[in-house]
Amino acid sequence: MSETKRIIEVAGVKLEVDLKEAKTIENYKVGDNVKVLVKKYDNDYRSYPGVIVGFDKFEKLPTIIIAYMESGYDPDLEFVYLNSQTKDVEITHTQPEEILLKREDTINEFDKRIEAKENEIKDIKRKKNYFIKYFNQYFKK
Repeated sequence: MSETKRIIEVAGVKLEVDLKEAKTIENYKVGDNVKVLVKKYDNDYRSYPGVIVGFDKFEKLPTIIIAYMESGYDPDLEFVYLNSQTKDVEITHTQPEEILLKREDTINEFDKRIEAKENEIKDIKRKKNYFIKYFNQYFKK
């Protein structure tokens, strides 16, 4: 048997497969952990941890919906819609031993961002109250 041909058995039927022509079929389901390879700038590709959150069974363009976490200074939850028209995005299964994302670190990062926005809202409310209190004279005729 040559290096490019192999005999496999499927349901009791032996088949000779030419590995040059064989295709790998990936199976994905909702909830699967994946890595998402996304093109950012020029030829800069980044890999992010993600999870499959849904499948849209559109007749003309079936789509896999994937949520992924961009890491770095300001991590954020992003979505990608993967179908035959999607460019510059690939996915692959995450291996069980890979830990690409730490739950507590990510939650802490979101909590920090929430606190910062809540402080920003408080500041805007203080400015509004100051305006109401001290600028009333400005609007009197």
